[in-house]
Amino acid sequence: MNVENNKQKMLMEQIRSLAFAVNDLALYLDTHPCDTKALRCQQDYAQQLHDLKQLYQKEYGPLTIYFPQNSWQWIESPWPWEKGGA
Repeated sequence: MNVENNKQKMLMEQIRSLAFAVNDLALYLDTHPCDTKALRCQQDYAQQLHDLKQLYQKEYGPLTIYFPQNSWQWIESPWPWEKGGA
């Protein structure tokens, strides 16, 4: 596995972990709205998640169709099944 591929996978893993934490804390806060420590933690994780998503999308392209981009370079890139290997 090349270094760039490894970096991309690690970044995606961090994004998924933070997304889980943000969602889990949101569920917790539904039943514990006065827990200021959890609220601060959720806000901090949400900001980290936002920043990581921006970094990922700048480096590797959009994560969702909602990410605004001026070019459609992803169309010119090989599709996942065209890259070969797993």
